[in-house]
Amino acid sequence: MDSPKIDWNHLRSFLATAEAGSFSAAAIALGTTQPTISRQVAALEATLGVTLFERVGQRIELTPAARDLVPMAADMNRAASAISRSAFGMSQTLAGEVRITATDLFASRILPPLIARMRAEAPEITIVLIPGNDHKNLQTREADIAVRNIRPTEPELIGTRLPDATGRFYAARSYLDRIGPINTLADLSRADFINIDDREGYLQFYQSMGFPVTAANFPYVTEDHNVMWEMVRAGLGIGPCDARVGDADPDVVPVLPDLPPIPFPVWLLVHRDVRSNRRVRHVFDFLAEAFKAEAGVSP
Repeated sequence: MDSPKIDWNHLRSFLATAEAGSFSAAAIALGTTQPTISRQVAALEATLGVTLFERVGQRIELTPAARDLVPMAADMNRAASAISRSAFGMSQTLAGEVRITATDLFASRILPPLIARMRAEAPEITIVLIPGNDHKNLQTREADIAVRNIRPTEPELIGTRLPDATGRFYAARSYLDRIGPINTLADLSRADFINIDDREGYLQFYQSMGFPVTAANFPYVTEDHNVMWEMVRAGLGIGPCDARVGDADPDVVPVLPDLPPIPFPVWLLVHRDVRSNRRVRHVFDFLAEAFKAEAGVSP
């Protein structure tokens, strides 16, 4: 009896569902629809003659057969990704798409003018800019180039550390008019702050700088830097921001401007398999040189 012929798309939908925990989450991960994922998983079950998922209330759970299949499907997915990266890396044409991922604030306010300059030199390159504070996977080519604020730990990533960015604390003029001037660290005890996330340790971060604050000083939390910045501009409280953005905004002012700026690292990264792609290399090199020139650093 011949072995069943398995459609890779069906297997990929199965793996995404197993990893994401639902058909809808798998559809988002693969950029397709939930009915498509459900249909492809059902087709794989029919091909193999086994049940892969069972519904338990509102959840789905992997069957023993599915648990056995996951590591093999993951191996195939890694191999397919490696083939895709290798083929992409061989391309020596400048025309085409380059996907860049960066934090939401960086993607919306720092990168656009640099990308505009780059495309003036190479208009045949299409840029897909992916904002987000989660790390897009360069191994599976969710993105080709990443701008991150932490040192990479993945051995397959290569890149360069760019000049550090600097952050300061800002508030809307209207907010300071309402609560009174902030002239000393002690004055911060009566201010509201906007926290960029609710991870543990944020209080220690502020207190380590001498800010006399407690949890009561943080009535607002958001995970989006752009939302945080608009909350600052709307006069809700004090928040940190990249100085390039804050200093250029006439509606806000630095809070305690004599405080030392907060440095944070910036890494420009690419997977080693796609570094040789001509257009990826062009965009990577342009951005690296542009950031260094902006900081007054010789290439």
